Amino acid sequence: MASHRLVHLFPIILLFTISTGYVMASPPAAIKAAYWPSWSKTFPPSAIDTTLFTHILYAFLVPSNVTFKFEVSDSAASLLENFTGTLHRKNPPVKTLVSFGGGGSDPKLFARMASNKGSRKIFIDSAIQVARTYGFDGMDLDWEFPKNPEEMAGLGQLFKEWRSTSPSTFNGMETTGSIQWNPSPKSLDWVNAMCFDYRGSWDTSATGAHAALYDPNSNISTSYGLTSWVRAGVPRNMVVMGLPLYGRTWQLKDPKVNGIGAPATAVGPGDDGVLIFSEVEKFNRENGATVVYDAKTVSTYSHAGTSWIGYDDSQSTTVKLEFAQAHGLRGYFFWALSYDREWEISKQASRTWVTG
Repeated sequence: MASHRLVHLFPIILLFTISTGYVMASPPAAIKAAYWPSWSKTFPPSAIDTTLFTHILYAFLVPSNVTFKFEVSDSAASLLENFTGTLHRKNPPVKTLVSFGGGGSDPKLFARMASNKGSRKIFIDSAIQVARTYGFDGMDLDWEFPKNPEEMAGLGQLFKEWRSTSPSTFNGMETTGSIQWNPSPKSLDWVNAMCFDYRGSWDTSATGAHAALYDPNSNISTSYGLTSWVRAGVPRNMVVMGLPLYGRTWQLKDPKVNGIGAPATAVGPGDDGVLIFSEVEKFNRENGATVVYDAKTVSTYSHAGTSWIGYDDSQSTTVKLEFAQAHGLRGYFFWALSYDREWEISKQASRTWVTG
């Protein structure tokens, strides 16, 4: 999630966050989660509006590629020591999870670790020790992603062993992970689906809605992916919808042809064709961009000259969450906390998700 790199999506496969912690009572509580990028220089944990979320995830820590243990640097330790305490003082009910891995980490590292019982134990013990030392309520594994049946089998064993270890160490410890895996509902608390990065810099031939709820022309959409997983046996109330707080950009071939799927020649403004939501809003204001809500895909795009941006705003986010709640899903999560503009979308999401 951190790198915004290519995410391969197939007709019924999405990247998932799996929770294998202590099973929660029925009916399950709604999930309103978000990741906090620890590398942010201008957005400390104290700036988070914790009233808008039930779970906040610290992103990321990466284990040693030799020992599979977590060797926490002094700078990381300083952040970790204050993270949970800061958030709990602001809002005691909020849960904190430490996330291991990330989109920029080496997937081969996790493949090697998960392939052997001994290395799995080393990783699990070290992960639990980190979570205990720094007062986290849970753990998150962001492995992007297992690429073959052997790696998925190793991942299944990892979660099985992690689940059996965590309850004896923490009361209600939650363990999650971003993977491609067809999980058994019996081993999960909930599933966080990364419903974004369907389009991006890896294909500059045409613009696209990178987090489309619907796609009239293909199966690459959130609705199709989530529906497929539910049909495959994942209970609806275990599925959490992921939402992006950033847009993907292209350079139009012809500024007069500017809809979704319009011919493009390259990535547009931003780092590798990515603008966070606050930057999208700034771009729109400063360039007098035309902003369009597309009901067919449930997405928003803007264009000015040859620059084109596909993203989610408050309107498209609201419709997506209404879809999720109408279909009995568990909740939502955002990537990433510091990308919003004055909590505009985060507040709208929290208001939209009706509880009770």
